[in-house]
Amino acid sequence: MYLYLSLIPEALIASMLGPCEFGSYLAVGTKKRTLGQAMFFSIEGYRKSAVFDLAEAEKRCVPKPGGEPKHSVYLSIYRVLEQVPMEVIRNLYLVTPDGRVLELEASNKVAESVKKYHLYQEICPVHPRIVSSLDPRDFSRHITSRETPIHLPRILFVDLRLGELADEPEKAGIRDLPYYAIEHLRDCLIELKNNPEKHTKIVDRIHPQSFPYRSVDTGFYLGGRGELRFYPFPAQEALQTKYYEWWRSASIMGDLGNP
Repeated sequence: MYLYLSLIPEALIASMLGPCEFGSYLAVGTKKRTLGQAMFFSIEGYRKSAVFDLAEAEKRCVPKPGGEPKHSVYLSIYRVLEQVPMEVIRNLYLVTPDGRVLELEASNKVAESVKKYHLYQEICPVHPRIVSSLDPRDFSRHITSRETPIHLPRILFVDLRLGELADEPEKAGIRDLPYYAIEHLRDCLIELKNNPEKHTKIVDRIHPQSFPYRSVDTGFYLGGRGELRFYPFPAQEALQTKYYEWWRSASIMGDLGNP
């Protein structure tokens, strides 16, 4: 039995499928009639829990009468990320709308930021889009600190490309940035620049969890109180060679359902 922490939407799921098969199942279903971006963590070494009924999952996660593997047994769909211990959360898997899977491993070193401003997409458990003058480590501390009036116990977010807007929001060109309402994004960045005491600004409070993978900059960050784990996104050269099939799918189909 495998355990997965689905992030779009949030859920703890047991399955007999390995990560690639499970990712394809989440994105396109068993009859290949749907299309949808998916994202999940693998969970390893999780044997006992006072919150989730893992024993019941073991009983239910068995082959179907015809021998077909059980695709999914849902253990929870509420406040999962904050309640699964950080030490059992392993690799992050990014799934394209047509079911191709990219595996990201955590890095021991968080990327050093050289940008003045950042664009973050919060993914789980909430998903507004935010601009900030804080680097990923400080942003994670801010959003999970009990001293912040509105805070979360844990957060997964992605650092998105801003291009030239990251340094000179007033004059910078848009280039190939794949965002709608781009002038609103520029206005939010200018507001941060004109108010140095303000460190975050919501661009879109009801933004969907999904987004084009081609918009990812440094990678994904899993933060909690005093904890930060970094999942670096592959460099362009690796995407065009080692991960070509996944990247081609992400580039062609990546805007499906993504505003």
